[in-house]
Amino acid sequence: MDHELAEISAFLQAIPPFDTLPESLTLQLVKEINICYVRAKQPLPPNGIKEARLYILRKGALVYTDHNGQLVGKYTEGEICSVFCRPAQRNEVQVNTEEDTLLYSLDYQTLLSLVTDYPQIDAFFMQTAAERLKGKMGKVNEDAIINSSLINNPISQFYHKPVLTINRQQSIQQAALKMTEKNISCLVVVDDKEKGVSTPVGIVTDKDIRRRCVAEGLSFTQPVSKIMTADMATLPEQSSAYDALMLMTSKRIHHLPITGFSDAGEYGELVAMVTITDLMNNEGHNAVNITSIIRKAATINDLIRISKLLPKLQIRMAKLGTSADHIGKSISAITMAFTIRIIEMSEKINGKAPVPYAWVACGSQARQEQLAHSDQDNALIISDEVQPEHEAWFENLASFVCDGLAACGFILCPGDIMASNPKWRQPQQVWHQYFEQWVSTPSPQALLNGSVFFDFATVHGDESLLNEVRSKLLAKTKGNSLFLAHLSRNALMLRPPLGFFRDFVLISDGEHKASLDIKHNGIAPIVDLARIYALAEGIASVNTIERLKKAAGSPSISKESAANLIDAYEFLGILRLEHQANLLQAGKAPNNYLSPKKLSKLEREHLKDAFKVIKALQDSRQSTY
Repeated sequence: MDHELAEISAFLQAIPPFDTLPESLTLQLVKEINICYVRAKQPLPPNGIKEARLYILRKGALVYTDHNGQLVGKYTEGEICSVFCRPAQRNEVQVNTEEDTLLYSLDYQTLLSLVTDYPQIDAFFMQTAAERLKGKMGKVNEDAIINSSLINNPISQFYHKPVLTINRQQSIQQAALKMTEKNISCLVVVDDKEKGVSTPVGIVTDKDIRRRCVAEGLSFTQPVSKIMTADMATLPEQSSAYDALMLMTSKRIHHLPITGFSDAGEYGELVAMVTITDLMNNEGHNAVNITSIIRKAATINDLIRISKLLPKLQIRMAKLGTSADHIGKSISAITMAFTIRIIEMSEKINGKAPVPYAWVACGSQARQEQLAHSDQDNALIISDEVQPEHEAWFENLASFVCDGLAACGFILCPGDIMASNPKWRQPQQVWHQYFEQWVSTPSPQALLNGSVFFDFATVHGDESLLNEVRSKLLAKTKGNSLFLAHLSRNALMLRPPLGFFRDFVLISDGEHKASLDIKHNGIAPIVDLARIYALAEGIASVNTIERLKKAAGSPSISKESAANLIDAYEFLGILRLEHQANLLQAGKAPNNYLSPKKLSKLEREHLKDAFKVIKALQDSRQSTY
């Protein structure tokens, strides 16, 4: 091979998708390449060329405009102009050289004839940015299944049958005898109906017998329904083990009945039982195990020792190929467990709350998108029954919990958005007033507050307090065009770092020079868009992916666009997790500043695809408002 062919071959092998081809096939392609030189301000394709061809830039630049003459972008060295290979686009776009340009030209049909065993080559050029990203995420999801851990498995792999039950009319003594005989700690209480179908109506544990019967002096002959937990949590058998983890963590329960379809086609029939032990026995150092250890911690120092496992868990899950969504849910569940345990410690010191309250998580924890040792964002919603003399109790609670979380590595919020700040520790009626003001008068500060508090979830306490606040909020925001316009304008201030030269706009100086902020310029814009869609459509969910799925097909966003945003969100999340895992393994503090140079060529292309998807949805939002 002469020197010129070798140089072209090396150049081609460094460019996606040709970097996936064997060297021998690349050499065949090189022999089919024509080298052409086009002067500045000249159109492509050059005169006389009618067939579909690829144009690979060796030197120079191309300007790409749409049928209205609007600038779409620019191509620079190492990029491939493939628009003339798509018949539908050939007459819809115009490409001109911006300066004297050296091109490698390749007949597209010749290319296809040589790469028949590599269908990904044709797919790469025929697909849009969104389609390429979807293909990438499909492969990621397949890998996640192959590398499956607890969070990727259905609950059916963990539950056990049959479930031991007792009729609601049987006595407490009969329940105790049956539990002793079978060496178990709980029974599902059922209401036997016709055709032998048993519908679960409650659950009784050995703890219930001690606390609600023996301690209260209740007769053993009373029906077991007197001491059962009637508002029993259940889970459909189609759910994942992850769903079980989240539910058991939030409800502080160890036994979870699984239900299936009844003959009438409705959920309700008891089919199995899953316990924390079932999940723990499957894996060692996982979220369930850590959550269980947290529940048994006796002191803040115990919790501090446990918190040191969080970075290790994040590294482990990232290396297993676990999705960003599942990792965020795992870390958020563990943070919830830390918070609940510290609240319990505070109540043991200061006594029970004088009136009902809800400890509320905001931001990433509420969205179940938190990573190890993130900043705190929390608040207290207190019953309107609260009296001035009760303030000291709630102040002590807030200080104890926020300080305890900080000791465990959850940094105090730099913006002081914490329950320890009296402003965010208020009766329910004040929270109604806050949201009324933020929606009716969307000042910059109101929108900043809203970006945090529109994403909230109850961690501990009376869930109805937050639910009522959320219901009134959604009633105010749904279809509120003025508020949504202000929220949209505020959200569009964060833009993907993609320049006209189809390359990344990087930080120009300082500690993170030549990197991009993948959180604020990639992930946050998607979170903001999903929040806007949810508020516009009255959707109560706060998790970003759930919001996009529920808003899909609504006036706010099409099903296709929602799916594209989910793909972009997951891909950016994976890059962020891998970046942080590498930093944690090196003993460094995790951050969100990613250097594109550390990515492969193909990863950089997928990153550009993700940014294009975000930009397209932002542009659509901007034109709407």
